[in-house]
Amino acid sequence: MVEPATATQAAAPAVPQLKDELDIVIPTIRNLDFLEMWRPFFQPYHLIIVQDGDPSKTIKVPDGFDYQLYNRNDINRILGPKASCISFKDSACRCFGYLVSKKKYIFTIDDDCFVAKDPSGKAINALEQHIKNLLSPSTPFFFNTLYDPYREGADFVRGYPFSLREGVPTAVSHGLWLNIPDYDAPTQLVKPLERNARYVDAILTIPKGTLFPMCGMNLAFDRELIGPAMYFGLMGDGQPIGRYDDMWAGWCTKVICDHLGLGVKTGLPYIYHSKASNPFVNLRKEYKGIFWQEEIIPFFQQAVLPKDCTTVQKCYIELAKQVKDKLSKVDPYFDKLAEAMVTWIDAWDELNPTGAALPNGKAN
Repeated sequence: MVEPATATQAAAPAVPQLKDELDIVIPTIRNLDFLEMWRPFFQPYHLIIVQDGDPSKTIKVPDGFDYQLYNRNDINRILGPKASCISFKDSACRCFGYLVSKKKYIFTIDDDCFVAKDPSGKAINALEQHIKNLLSPSTPFFFNTLYDPYREGADFVRGYPFSLREGVPTAVSHGLWLNIPDYDAPTQLVKPLERNARYVDAILTIPKGTLFPMCGMNLAFDRELIGPAMYFGLMGDGQPIGRYDDMWAGWCTKVICDHLGLGVKTGLPYIYHSKASNPFVNLRKEYKGIFWQEEIIPFFQQAVLPKDCTTVQKCYIELAKQVKDKLSKVDPYFDKLAEAMVTWIDAWDELNPTGAALPNGKAN
């Protein structure tokens, strides 16, 4: 049986890389006691906490952390009418943290994710591994059978084109989970006791032209390279769908990364996912998406961005147009989503003017 690391095991001193260049974004509805386990790894960094649900509720954060906490009142005050693009009563609200951050890198994690152990029993510093992934190139144009050739002890195999060995910048590092797998509701229902105990020591670049189901609970990205594409959509309260927020962002991001020649990695690091969500509640959130994804995924597989889309913002606005033109036939919700995608870019540009170095938006 796989178990999380203990606080003692996680207490190994860590040398904080990119301390002044990375924000940790956490969406939550509860007190953040889970941060105690992560203290040795997270305490040197700035946290952006996005409180979902009732803004009058007090969220307690352990002493000693440098953080800003934003609730719905803050979101409405900072964004004004554009706050309509930020989901309510859904973890998709985390993307507000991406808007107000002014750091180059983002790591986002859920509050039910604990420190995992590797097969030797050593506590895994997930953030450190994400940073390694982001700071080394990706290889989306040709698959290396030894996986990530830039890791220690690996290299490009015989037959790998020398012209491609420099790789491309890595925009996204997608981590995995031990214990509770990231399953959809139907799979949860038929496999209620299944747990993931398989630790696979591998990091892969997802090939160009290949989509993947991105999970937001253990994710890092280069905000300067791909931040405007990391919109987690309209989910939760008042919307007909939930639990597709991170996957929507992942599909948009991957299409744009492929177009702009950027890389996406998946694999290490692992976190320990402690709590399975209710499959019946999940089914109510997902059921339309389970049908819709059979049309959404072909849409993204066939999406082509014009050559004049040379920035993430231009790519995203073009995708929004294509969503409106092609997916609105599936359901009117996609008209609303396409409009929210445009609003998101407007909000991004307003809070992140080109060339400006501004402090994080002020929270109460």
